[in-house]
Amino acid sequence: MRITIASVYVDDQEKAHAFYTETLGFRTKVDVPAGEFRWLTVVSPEDPEGTELLLEPDAHPAAKPFKEALYADGVPLTQFSVDDVAAEHERLAGLGVRFTQEPVDIGPAVLAVFDDTCGNLIQIIRMKDDADQG
Repeated sequence: MRITIASVYVDDQEKAHAFYTETLGFRTKVDVPAGEFRWLTVVSPEDPEGTELLLEPDAHPAAKPFKEALYADGVPLTQFSVDDVAAEHERLAGLGVRFTQEPVDIGPAVLAVFDDTCGNLIQIIRMKDDADQG
């Protein structure tokens, strides 16, 4: 068994698609009509056959209160691994991305949290290896 698709609930699929592709750098994997919405997934350009992220409309009655509660408490909905949190933070901040948590070293990892403009907080993280932890 393996994970093939994970969802992130978004308030506007078009806006989310632009943010996740143009700003974050993901690539569109699938974009097909699905009723009033779209089945819209993105993937990492480093792993185009890897796990897809579904930009899921938050139209379900439970989705918006769930997102709002997480956001209000500062809890990221999901996380993405990066090679260098500081460099990624600098790149994204330069593109106007708003961070709610600047890069911080928490011992076994370095992380930062940003607003995805679609109602979610997203964490970027780099787990340290044994050499990093001294």
